[in-house]
Amino acid sequence: MRIIITTVLILASILGAVAQTSFSVQAPDRVQQGQKFAVTYRLTNGSDPADLKVSPISGCKQLYGPAQSTRQSYQMINGVTSSSMSVDFTYYYLAETPGQYTINEASIRDGGKRYTTRPVKLTIVPGQSGASQPGSGRPDVNIDDIDTQSSDRSVSSNDVIVRIILSKPKVYEQEPIECTIKLYTKYNISSFRPTIQPSFDGFLIEELDVTPSLNEVETYNGQNYRTAVLKKCIIFPQKSGKLTINSGNYDISVVQFEQIDMGLFSMRNPTEREIKVSSNTASVDVMPLPQPQPAGFTGAVGKFNVESRLVGNSFRTNDPATLLTVITGSGNIKYLKEPVIDFPSEFEQYTPKAETETRVSGGNVSGTMTIEYTFVPTKVGDFKIGNNKFVYFDPSTGHYQTIDMPGYDIRVAQGLSTQSEAARQDIEAKNTDILHIHNGDKQLTKSHTLLADTVWYWLLYVIALAALIVAIAVYGRHVRAMADVTGQRTAKASKVARMRLKTARKLLDEKKADKFHEELLRAMWGYLSDKLAIPASQLTRDNVTAALETRFGESGSEAASRLVPVIDTCEMARYAPSAAVQPEELYEQAVGCINDIERLKAVK
Repeated sequence: MRIIITTVLILASILGAVAQTSFSVQAPDRVQQGQKFAVTYRLTNGSDPADLKVSPISGCKQLYGPAQSTRQSYQMINGVTSSSMSVDFTYYYLAETPGQYTINEASIRDGGKRYTTRPVKLTIVPGQSGASQPGSGRPDVNIDDIDTQSSDRSVSSNDVIVRIILSKPKVYEQEPIECTIKLYTKYNISSFRPTIQPSFDGFLIEELDVTPSLNEVETYNGQNYRTAVLKKCIIFPQKSGKLTINSGNYDISVVQFEQIDMGLFSMRNPTEREIKVSSNTASVDVMPLPQPQPAGFTGAVGKFNVESRLVGNSFRTNDPATLLTVITGSGNIKYLKEPVIDFPSEFEQYTPKAETETRVSGGNVSGTMTIEYTFVPTKVGDFKIGNNKFVYFDPSTGHYQTIDMPGYDIRVAQGLSTQSEAARQDIEAKNTDILHIHNGDKQLTKSHTLLADTVWYWLLYVIALAALIVAIAVYGRHVRAMADVTGQRTAKASKVARMRLKTARKLLDEKKADKFHEELLRAMWGYLSDKLAIPASQLTRDNVTAALETRFGESGSEAASRLVPVIDTCEMARYAPSAAVQPEELYEQAVGCINDIERLKAVK
């Protein structure tokens, strides 16, 4: 037995001799102003520590130190014995000034070698402004003191708060606002369930991805809280006036501690308490865009830049060509309308194809919108794609800005001819050939009748004059129709909407619910803007309903009653997917609403 003990001690001494020497620091990462705390520097497996160097800590007052202590331990795991010895040097401080600080590296010399610690961060949070609950004589709940979180006290409205925070109190229409819904709590939270979400009536919403976690400490109204961001989004007001985000309701389980007397000692047992919390309401004053609005303005609000270029350098009849326009900038770029390009009437045009890529930077949305305009020249000659303008409103200056887009002079050469054109050219060629000369009596006569004396001669004049009048009338009607931009938008509203609905259907089939609801909402608002000739920036549920009633009477009112719930459901589905109807059903409802409006007849 004595031999075994001797062997174990020898092995322990050998293991201790080869153990690695290290120097580390132990300190809290967060303390409260006025609180005392300790910082310990530990030398492990050292032999002869000397020359300890420690830097002062900013924002703190050193009270005492170093206090030196030594400890040694042995352990055996799976028959292997190990030992360690450490020397602790402890300093005591008083936290004086709130802020973010660094505990700089310390160093010590041992065995002819100097060891250093790593720097660590220290946060000093402001102290509680109130010492006790009014009229109770009990201290306020402290996030760092579970003695103040006992289960025999009620949870006050100041202990758990949900706030709706807006980045700006006053903006223009379509100007982005950062909206944050944030939880403030002095207790740990075991469960959090929204029962009624805040409503964003009058806004378009760009929601951001967040992962709620109680990992930050913030001082609010002189009290310290653990905080978590529940939801963050960029919202775009769609009408002027005072818009209010209504409060939300939440069921929350907080953790308190019940003290249990065990006789010689007592213990604290965590318990849960169910509470109901309502958030505040938040309002923003929305200023209307300055009037009169310049020609070419289609609702762009923010800061933008526009570039365009023709794809290719040779053009032929019946061959498709592309004009590429790229809009970059920040603002409501996701909801921009495609600029109208002045193409020659000899060009056949197709519906522009637009793709938008966005990202959130700070409290704004920036990105790129790429539009492809496909056109087909139908005649040979020199043509000009006219100079166009892109107009946007800059909320930082309060003025409209105009970007001149370049025009393009292009020459169209003859492309491949169609079969009918080839046949016509063959006939014309044959008619120009020298015909056979016939011999014999041609029964010539000397009697002649003037053409002006024939009835059919004057009849041809009447027919030609009538044809000219009809041609002038048709051409005038065509010119007026081309000038009536609003009428063209109204006529093509259904076609454009169906193109966008096709995109939404594709997203639905791909199971991309968020993008589906977003595209479906864009299709509905875009259709209503074109159909009712109301700028997208001025669309609201009220003026849509009024416009349908004015144009279609009682039938329009019935269509509005079916349309508005579909729009509300789309917006709610983007914000709270669990509350939305099935996407397939929502898509069918949207298609049905557009078909119903298309079948309506305007009242006289």
